[in-house]
Amino acid sequence: MGAYFDNAATTRCSDGAKARIIQALSEDYGNPSSLHTKGMEGENQIRKAREQICRTLKCKESELIFTSGGTESNNLAILGAAMANRRRGMHLITTEVEHPAVSAPMKFLEEQGFTVTRLKVDRDGLISPEELEQAIRPETILVSVMYVNNEIGAVEPVEEAARVIHRKNPETLFHVDAIQAYGKYLIYPGRQGIDLMSVSGHKIHGPKGVGFLYVREKTRIKPVIYGGGQQKNMRSGTENVPGIAGLGQAAQEACEMLSEKQEYMYQLKERFLAGLEGLEWAHVNGRTGRDSAPHIISLSVDGVRSEVLLHGLEEKGIYVSAGSACASNKPAPSGTLQAIHVKREYLDSTIRISFSGENTINEVDECLDVLKSLVPMLRKYTRH
Repeated sequence: MGAYFDNAATTRCSDGAKARIIQALSEDYGNPSSLHTKGMEGENQIRKAREQICRTLKCKESELIFTSGGTESNNLAILGAAMANRRRGMHLITTEVEHPAVSAPMKFLEEQGFTVTRLKVDRDGLISPEELEQAIRPETILVSVMYVNNEIGAVEPVEEAARVIHRKNPETLFHVDAIQAYGKYLIYPGRQGIDLMSVSGHKIHGPKGVGFLYVREKTRIKPVIYGGGQQKNMRSGTENVPGIAGLGQAAQEACEMLSEKQEYMYQLKERFLAGLEGLEWAHVNGRTGRDSAPHIISLSVDGVRSEVLLHGLEEKGIYVSAGSACASNKPAPSGTLQAIHVKREYLDSTIRISFSGENTINEVDECLDVLKSLVPMLRKYTRH
């Protein structure tokens, strides 16, 4: 039968999003900057998507910037905020477990003379709000913390962090990478004290190559792409109308009956975890209860390299990943797993299982059956 359990890497585009994309490609194909009717049709697709997304966030339409995806959204938030506020200070705070789309621009800013403090995490991958408070200085201009960790599903204390930041230094901006959280949790950034928030379309059954950045009203950032002045000069380039249309539809669908979808994914996760009980070779990293993300499991398999297990599962039609998809083609061990002090022998023996609402209990059971027969066979060929 087979099953796709790599939804944290990307999801299947929904039928509703696909229909919007096709309409924008084949019918409403005008350049949204053009003044004629065809241009207005393209502009209307963007306007509708903006309305759909802003309803899910309870934010103003002027607080949304469409981007090419999560990486650009993170770069625009971090680099844009740093450049716009550098006269006020040059200190930034982030964590040891961020996605490369956050850690790389932070490293770039260090090369430009900024100072970056990286908060440590506990064995569950969580930051300490107390340590965050101690790290904030008068010259701290930005804090960037992910909402849900993309490898182990840790849910950071975002609202508490926001309170700490704005109490300690009201001028410090708070950026949240919500790429694995949006569509899994109700997020109202204005109410939760979030100034900047990144989202990617293909994590929520939308198309690849499109996302958005929420920018709270009156938050100062500078663009990182210059040109034709689209989106009020904040992100130049002809808008990706089909992508934006699909993103809007996917966002609306993702946030409809969200609590029911969340409950269903927790049931899938709990079924999978229950099936691992008693297996001496199975070790789950991070929290496993409902204080963790509903869709992500990090599983270390004693004595089997992750790449070997990944391909063994693939032969049975079951698709998982060896950690973060964005880093899975690189030999370097996971920074997140190292930060939570996973045993050295597990660093290259860890896979990620990630669910969506399209998965079924039968698929979970099938995956467990395959693991229980496959892993002992693979371990025979490994010294341990």
